[in-house]
Amino acid sequence: MMAIAFPIFLLIILVLSEMLILSRTGKEKVDWHDVVFNLNSGHLMLWLFRGLELACYGFIVANFSLNIVSDWPPVWLWLFAILMWDFCFYWLHRLHHKFALLWAVHVVHHQGEHFNLSLAVRNSWYSSLASIPFFIPMALLGVPLPVFITVSVLHYSIQLMNHSALTPRLGFLEYILVTPAHHRIHHVNDRAYSDSNYAGSFAFFDRLFGTYRPDLPETDFAYGVKGAKSSQNPFVASNEPFRKYLQARREKKQHKKPDFINSGFVVLSGAVILFALVTGYIWLYGYQISQTLSEQVLLFVLLAAGSVALGGISEGRQWAVISWFVNTWLMLLSFAAYFQWHHPFWMTGMGLLALHSTAVMLGWGRRAITHDDTAQD
Repeated sequence: MMAIAFPIFLLIILVLSEMLILSRTGKEKVDWHDVVFNLNSGHLMLWLFRGLELACYGFIVANFSLNIVSDWPPVWLWLFAILMWDFCFYWLHRLHHKFALLWAVHVVHHQGEHFNLSLAVRNSWYSSLASIPFFIPMALLGVPLPVFITVSVLHYSIQLMNHSALTPRLGFLEYILVTPAHHRIHHVNDRAYSDSNYAGSFAFFDRLFGTYRPDLPETDFAYGVKGAKSSQNPFVASNEPFRKYLQARREKKQHKKPDFINSGFVVLSGAVILFALVTGYIWLYGYQISQTLSEQVLLFVLLAAGSVALGGISEGRQWAVISWFVNTWLMLLSFAAYFQWHHPFWMTGMGLLALHSTAVMLGWGRRAITHDDTAQD
């Protein structure tokens, strides 16, 4: 699973490196709470559904493919797959902006208010599920599953770099490839701008279909979406748009004041350790169901619950402090004492999380809400 886990390690290094450069140079203010949510926005659930997406694709290729391109010479097959993937993604992206139900999935990505590399990994839990229908044409035409996976990784890597806050304009390449100069226009919190520049890798699709927009607004602008600020809890952030879409019966909940103020470093340090363990899970299991199913399910549930608890801490919720403490110690004791996982990676990671949660429980990085904090709101 090294081929899967290594790009994730590299992604974290790239994201945190850019944040440190932006912070040190003062080029852009870094909102560490926003960065933490972007990294913590539900990638374990997203990974689970990504496995389902690939399983659906593989099933269609094996049983319903027309095999039109499967026997093409490799060079032509790969070139077709690279172009076809971005064509499918263009329409996926464009229709996610057009239809309210799909927008309920995609809006999580747009709710990020800072344009940087971490924004690229901010996604709804259901992004992969919503992607399934749009790539079926590739399966029907006969693009093999290994080719589809490799091409997907290539395009997602390009899309990661399209969110860089440090990349300058790239000259003539901008007529061919999507660059940060194009994509930052798409993240302006004005639908006149965000409903443009849909392509993921190749800029010519927007020009071809009339959705290209070349410049940012001339007046002051912000990134994100208009309206109430999104939750920093990944469970709420991924599901709240559907509650709004379905117009649930209960009245919209009033904004609740936080129980405490926390420091960005507290949630950042917890998120980095937790993300390391998520990467370890992916490395260990990949898309497979292990023979030791109870261990895999428990680890999955505890990592997902830890993600939710950490989001609650970021929002200043007291319940999340208790949940974080119970969750991390349950993880450590279950896998160290009961399942006998004594590998240094797991013992170090789980031990650090338990120490982190204990320190937070004892008040590290937290302070009570004061009258001045209330007055500022």
